[in-house]
Amino acid sequence: MPDNGLPSNRERGGYQIQMDVKFVTFIDKSGAKTRRFQYTAIDDATRIRALKIYERHNQANAINFVDHVNATFPFRIQEIRTDNSHEFQAKSHWHVEDKGIRHAYIKPGSPQLNGKVERSHRSDEQEFYQLLSYTGDVDLNAKLAECEQFYNLARPHGAHNGKTPYEALREKL
Repeated sequence: MPDNGLPSNRERGGYQIQMDVKFVTFIDKSGAKTRRFQYTAIDDATRIRALKIYERHNQANAINFVDHVNATFPFRIQEIRTDNSHEFQAKSHWHVEDKGIRHAYIKPGSPQLNGKVERSHRSDEQEFYQLLSYTGDVDLNAKLAECEQFYNLARPHGAHNGKTPYEALREKL
C-alpha cells in the first residue's frame, strides 16, 4: 500500500482485466460433438469474473463480450489484457480502445502472463463442466450465470484468505 493508506492502482478493481476464451466440447450419447466457446474476463485485483458462452469464436463475439464485461463489472476498467488470438485483433482491439480502455497483448506463447484467467478455466472444468451433461437442451448461458454468481459472491478464494471476490472488493474500497 502507498503511504496514504489507499491501495495502489494494481490493487484496485478494474486496473487490469485478463480476458481469454475456453474451448468447450460436449459429446452426446451417440458420440456427436458440440463445440462452444466460453469467453472469460477476470479482474486481476479482486478476481471478480464475467462469463458468457457463444456458438462462434470470432471478433463480433469478442466485441459483444467486452460490452457485457464493461456493463457488468462494478468498477471502471482501465486495461484489458489478452493473448494474440484472432478474436482479439483489429476490430475488437479498436473497439476496446474506443471505449477508453487500454488493450494490451501478452507475449505470444506465454499463457502464464494471463495466469489468473487460465487458472479460472481450470476451475470451470473441475467445478462446472465435469458436472454438466449437455445435449442441446440446456441454456448454457443461464447455467454459466449461476456458476459466475457463485464464484463471485459465495465461493471462498485462497488468494483472498477465504473471502469471495466481492468481499475482497469491499475491503479494497
